[in-house]
Amino acid sequence: MADSSPMPELPQESIDDVLELNKDLERIIEAVEDLSVQLTWMGYDMVALRTSPELGTSMQNLSEAFQRCHAIICGDHEPEPESGS
Repeated sequence: MADSSPMPELPQESIDDVLELNKDLERIIEAVEDLSVQLTWMGYDMVALRTSPELGTSMQNLSEAFQRCHAIICGDHEPEPESGS
């Protein structure tokens, strides 16, 4: 028959070390995933801008319009005086 001796238990310090290692690995994996997403967007932006240079200008105009709307709605800034008569 097979020897049914119990598996030796790890000391509490080893268990704590393993748990800490798991937490560190999860943080590292998350950081690498974030970098991967950023690199993917950078690559996409480069291809989009090289394909259509007007896109950069359009995106800048859209961003500025968003900032103006956000400022008016949230009251971040005083309304800019309108030019003209």
